[in-house]
Amino acid sequence: MREVDSLLGKNRESEGGSEAEYGFSVHRPSSARTTVATDFLHDLELTSDRDFVEPGVAADSVEIPDSDDEGGTLEVGSNSIQAAELPADLPVSSSSITSYASFVRAAASAGVGIPPLKPFSFSWRKLWAFTGPGWLMSIAYLDPGNLEADLQTGVVAGYELLWVLLVGTCIGFCLQMLAARLGVVTGKNLAEVCRIKYDGRISKLLWIMTEVAIIGADIQEVIGSAFAINILTMGYVPLWAGVLFTAIDTFAFLFLENYGIRKLEAFFCSLIAVMAITFGVEYVISSPSQAEVLKGTFVPIMRRSNIGVAVGLIGAVIMPHNIYLHSALVQSRKVDRKSASKVRDANVYFAIESAIALLVSFIINLFVVSVFAEAFHNERDEHLDIGLSQAGHKLGARYGPVALYVWAIGLLAAGQSSTMTGTYAGQFVMEGFLRLKMPMWRRVLITRSVAIIPSVLVAALVHNKLDALDQFINVLQSIQLPFALLPVLKFTSDPHIMGIFRTPPVLAVIVWLLGASIIGINLIATLDSIGDLGSTAGQVVAYIVSVVYMIFILYLAVWDMISVPLFRFVRDRYKGKVEIE
Repeated sequence: MREVDSLLGKNRESEGGSEAEYGFSVHRPSSARTTVATDFLHDLELTSDRDFVEPGVAADSVEIPDSDDEGGTLEVGSNSIQAAELPADLPVSSSSITSYASFVRAAASAGVGIPPLKPFSFSWRKLWAFTGPGWLMSIAYLDPGNLEADLQTGVVAGYELLWVLLVGTCIGFCLQMLAARLGVVTGKNLAEVCRIKYDGRISKLLWIMTEVAIIGADIQEVIGSAFAINILTMGYVPLWAGVLFTAIDTFAFLFLENYGIRKLEAFFCSLIAVMAITFGVEYVISSPSQAEVLKGTFVPIMRRSNIGVAVGLIGAVIMPHNIYLHSALVQSRKVDRKSASKVRDANVYFAIESAIALLVSFIINLFVVSVFAEAFHNERDEHLDIGLSQAGHKLGARYGPVALYVWAIGLLAAGQSSTMTGTYAGQFVMEGFLRLKMPMWRRVLITRSVAIIPSVLVAALVHNKLDALDQFINVLQSIQLPFALLPVLKFTSDPHIMGIFRTPPVLAVIVWLLGASIIGINLIATLDSIGDLGSTAGQVVAYIVSVVYMIFILYLAVWDMISVPLFRFVRDRYKGKVEIE
């Protein structure tokens, strides 16, 4: 009997009992001859990772079917594949598969070949079936915070930072694609994976950071909607009352869930259409220079004075909680995760849908940047006064009342559409990190209360500071981004989690470099902001906070790469085992 410990992992006894830690155990029946369909090797990988067995849940057991001496076939999905034999002396009865790689080695030792997956065949019908999650995700690229960043970019930098908008949208697409792949392959959202893979304290800290980002986005949605309501009612509804009104309409949107996910998706897609039409009309009215638009989009120019605006634009476009959201939304579509080809197809269709949705969001954001670049960039004495509170009236003064009310309608659509996506994100994040479930209405009540209280106070007492609050939140979102970016990059690059669907090496290098660039830009912007502080004590505190921030980011980036014994205490933070209750 040959040794197979290097090929197949053994069952381990956990502290709570003797159940297997692994997510997929293979047991040999009593027959001396056993067959395995070659395509089954691909399917096996998808459920082989032991890290995704929930505590208290026994591992699944899959029997390898017997065959007679003449061989046989095993039905896998819609395919009937000729079976290949494993030798009788391969003792899988006392072993468990720990990873796809270990099973491949065992199969190779037995002379079993692994054929390629069934070729992908595009279908419009299937694309339509998978359409929905990507459009809901793209709403976060069009919320009032994005509009604030867009108009500030246009006013301060003109067309020069359109390329930052393009790059930010492309980075966002890469991250959203990875988040969707993680959700499809594992059947768990990013928050759940973080809870399983990270130490409990680190996991809770990530949850706090994500909740801060969600509340920040909610404040922007509240403020944007209040501005729109104030304009559409010709000032009869004050800003503080508009803020309170948004607390009511959010609960009204919850009733849409009763009509099914497809109708909910259709409703919010219609709001995206409203934004495309209204901001497109503004673009036509302002008639920006097409040559300048093209130059700004494809010729990178970065002045040091525009770094803060660029950071705010990146933070507005790529929102950390949206990465968590997308990994959960894709699970609204049923995918047979035991079939590698079906998982591959789902990944492709979700990527196509996300690309189309984000292309639309990029065009809408480009409209807004271009409108304000054309109208106000050269008026340097006025640009500091232009924010969401002034934008509509400035457009109305320059282009007439039509521009004012069209802007308000688009702004209201942006605020209302992003309301529910933020609510969903908060729900998924809380359930994933804390395993704490609560009714959606209660979640809305808590989040909106936290968002509304400061918004009402600012609107009632110093309403001219609402724009500054909006801009600060955009920078805050950019600072929070690494706490979603690093986990999704690491998990989707891990073959023990993703198996054959891990991020390809070339793409992994690209997204890691992009992530490092974002972190570097954040650091530069933070140091610049610290230099602007007047008091020495304030600068010292800011530097200490910045150092702690960078240490935590570095920890997240390298925690599973450290193997030196001196740093063993760091590696212990990585939960390589799953506790069985």
